[in-house]
Amino acid sequence: MYKERIKKFQLFLKKENLDGFIIGPMALDAIGPFNVRYLCGFSGDTGMLIVTQKAAYMLCDGRFHEQARKEVKGAKVVPTTSLPAHSLKDLTQFHGKNLRYGYEPEFINYTQLEMIRKNLKDALLIPVEGAVELLSIIKDKTEIGLIQKAVDITDTAFDRILGYIKPGLRENEVCAELEYQMKMLGSPKPAFDTIIASGYRSALPHGLASEKKIAKGDFVTFDFGASYKGYVADMTRTVVIGKATSRQKKVYNAVLKAQMAGIRKVKAGAAAKTVDTAARGSIAKSGYKKYFTHGTGHGIGTYIHCKPYVGTRSTEILKSGMVLTVEPGIYIPGWGGVRIEDDVVVTNKGGKVMNSSPKKLLEL
Repeated sequence: MYKERIKKFQLFLKKENLDGFIIGPMALDAIGPFNVRYLCGFSGDTGMLIVTQKAAYMLCDGRFHEQARKEVKGAKVVPTTSLPAHSLKDLTQFHGKNLRYGYEPEFINYTQLEMIRKNLKDALLIPVEGAVELLSIIKDKTEIGLIQKAVDITDTAFDRILGYIKPGLRENEVCAELEYQMKMLGSPKPAFDTIIASGYRSALPHGLASEKKIAKGDFVTFDFGASYKGYVADMTRTVVIGKATSRQKKVYNAVLKAQMAGIRKVKAGAAAKTVDTAARGSIAKSGYKKYFTHGTGHGIGTYIHCKPYVGTRSTEILKSGMVLTVEPGIYIPGWGGVRIEDDVVVTNKGGKVMNSSPKKLLEL
C-alpha cells in the first residue's frame, strides 16, 4: 500500500519537474505528522520524509529509530543524530547542483524552512500546496473502513455520555469523561480539541469546553471525534437539558432540515458548492440566514480539515470515495445555538451517512 502511494507521488514529482519533495519536519496534528504517515506509515511526532523521483527516505532522530524500523514501509529509514533538518547537510544523497525540492507551505513554519534552506544550500525550495492531499482525497475501501471505525467509536462515546451529563457538571468535566470513553474504546487521542458549549456559549461555533456549569434548560453542543489508526471522525450533536422550549425546537428543527437538505445533494459528479447552497438556502427559508456563519462542511481523512471544502466559494467537484462533513448551524448571540454534523461518504448513488447517533432533539 505505502509503496504504491510513494510511486504515485513520484509520478507527481516527474510531472511537476521536481527532483524531490520534503514532507515534514514537524507537520504536527492531533494524530501526528499525517502526510508522513499517509505515505510511509510512520506515526511518530517528529521526522522528515524525503521522496525523490527514484527513492524515498524517512529521516528520524534517536528517539524514533526503533519505531521507524517497525512502522516504515516503502521508504529507507535514515537514522540521524540530531533533528532531521540539521542532519541534511551531512547526507550527501540530497545534495547536487540545481536540485528542485518541493515542500508543504501549509505545514512548515518559517524557522523550519530556514533550517532546511541552511542545510540544503544548493537546492531550490519550491512551495507546493496540497501536493499529498491530491493523492489522499479519494479514499479506498480500507481507508473508509478505518474512518468508519473512528466514527463508530465517536457514536458509542456519545451514547455513553448521554447517561453521564446532568445539571451542575462543568463543561470540562463532561469533556474529560467523553475523551476518556473514546480512549477506552480504542481511540489513542481525540481527532481535534473537543468542543462542548452549553447555554449562551452554544452560540460559539468553536466553544471549547470551559468552567461553565451546565444548567437545566441549556442547549449543549458536542463537536468531537475519535481517531483510529491514523484516520479521524468528526461529529456534532446538540441536546437540551430538560424540556425544550418552543423556540429551541424551532431552531433545532431548522438546522436538522438544513442538514438533511445538504446531505441529499451529496453525490459523485455534483459540485461541492451545491451542498452548501442547499443547506444555506434551507436556513434562509426558516428565517435564520444571518445566524449561519460558516461553511457547511469539509473533507476528513488522516486529518480533520482537508479537501473538499463545502462552502459558498467551493470549486471542487465531488468524486466517489471522498469523505466529507455536512454541518450547518444557527448561532444566536446571547441566547444559544445548534449544530448537527455527520460524516458522509460520496458514492455514485448519493451520500452515505456514516454516523448512527440519533438526530432527533434529545431532552435529557
